[in-house]
Amino acid sequence: MLKQRLISARKGASLTQEDVARFLGIKRQTYSAYERGVSVPDANTVMSLAKLFGVSVGMLLLGENTSSVIRVPVCGNVAAGIPIDAIENIEDYEEVDASLAMGSELIGLKIKGASMEPRFTNGDVVIVRRQNDVENGEIAVVLVGGEEATVKKIAKFSDGIRLVPTNPAFEPIYFSNREIESLPVTIVGKVVELRAKF
Repeated sequence: MLKQRLISARKGASLTQEDVARFLGIKRQTYSAYERGVSVPDANTVMSLAKLFGVSVGMLLLGENTSSVIRVPVCGNVAAGIPIDAIENIEDYEEVDASLAMGSELIGLKIKGASMEPRFTNGDVVIVRRQNDVENGEIAVVLVGGEEATVKKIAKFSDGIRLVPTNPAFEPIYFSNREIESLPVTIVGKVVELRAKF
């Protein structure tokens, strides 16, 4: 059961419930409820716990080490107009749980600018799953005019799309369906993980 695997993984990592709660940014009682089986963590929390405990997501969910670690290339700045597919722009690699890929390619991109603060800051790396569409409200990498790549929250409408920053100092950018076709505006992939830099 998940609750038993959480206890085992936490103790294996020599962490207290307080340590884990602090890492997740939640109350100890909230985390304790996961270990008692009173409540179940969501998918993002399970991924964070797997990373903290040094085990795979498959280990926590299924009791099996079903996932492996893969190296994802980090390709330059996400808002710097770099060609997304340019292999020569690889600056670094990040190791991530292979389960994040879900059968698609993963790419790492470095955040440039302040439009997505406070969650995403200049120099952070986002892990992006390559896909040409995302759900309303998800955070994606969007290519505008075939050149400028940007990270924004996606708001879809029947007559267009809005790219929404999380920093209130920046204005959302709206594109009509006609502009989406003519510029073009294309979704490169969904942001599935943030690697914050200190």
